[in-house]
Parts: sequence; structure tokens; C-alpha cells
Amino acid sequence: MPTFIALLRGINVGKAKRVPMAELRSLVGKLGHTGVATLLNSGNVVFNATKGTPTKHAREIAAAISTKLNVEVPVIVKSAKELAAIVAENPLAEKAADHSRLLVAFTQNAEALSSLGAIGSLVVPPEQFEVGMNAAYLHCVTGILNSKAGEALLGKAGKSATTRNWATVLKLQALASEPNA
Repeated sequence: MPTFIALLRGINVGKAKRVPMAELRSLVGKLGHTGVATLLNSGNVVFNATKGTPTKHAREIAAAISTKLNVEVPVIVKSAKELAAIVAENPLAEKAADHSRLLVAFTQNAEALSSLGAIGSLVVPPEQFEVGMNAAYLHCVTGILNSKAGEALLGKAGKSATTRNWATVLKLQALASEPNA
């Protein structure tokens, strides 16, 4: 059975857009998915589905969150195979000793991914930014909070994306690879 990863954008930051992980797991399970697991408190859900595309799953999960939890939140879903490709193509992984300073930007489609290219103009060396075939990667050597590119990616310029640091991406990949995931 195919495994998918749902990534919610901007939840549980401050008091707005609160989504308890137990309720999120239950909600995803009630959509007919199995092996539902969450990682951290920032909206990372791994689940199995017998059918459906990542885009369809994203729409259904976002609609269920809106209806059941009264929270409007963008949801991006990737298959485990897509996540493996995102990990494999990361051109900055070997250069990032601190995985918390390497961001991966996920989008639901190629058009949204392409639009992230504009962030490159905000990069100040030694920062590095690459748009790959499946995701965008930003290495904020001096820290994300000190980066104009990081601020843009996390803000309005990155509104069609959701980001996770490299450590979280690797944990999601491990969770999605588990036999019962």
C-alpha cells in the first residue's frame, strides 16, 4: 500500500491555527487512511492509502481540517517515493553540518516550485539556494533568522510552499520507510 506524507503549513505557531496531533491523526484515519502517524507538533503526518493522488489527498485533508477543526491551513502531500527523490536530489545536504539551518521547501506542483526561484535574488553568501526538480533548498549558514532569503521563504514569497529543516525531512523519510507506515 502506498505511503504518503502530509505537510501542513503554519500550524501550532503561537496561539493561531492550533491543530492537536491526536485530532489530526484521528481525522486522517477517518478519511480511510491507515498507519497514520505524526511527527513533532508542526503538522507532519505519514499515512497509507490504497488509492488517490497526492493532490487529491491534500485537498481532502485540508477540507477535513477546515470542516472538523475550523482551521484553514494549506496542506501539501508527497508520496514516499517523491520524498525519497527530494532527499536524493538535495545538492546542499553534504555542505550543511547543522541540519537545522538547511531548509527544504515543498510545493504541491511544479508551477509553485518554479515561483520560488525569485528567492534566489535575496541570497547573501555564504548562504546557498537551489531549486531542484522536486523541492527547493536553502542553506542559511549563519541562521534562518539572520537570512532575508529565509524570511522570504517562510513568509509571503513562500506562501505556496511549506518548509521543513533537513533533520525533520530525514525523520519523515525514516518514518515513511517503516514497514507498517
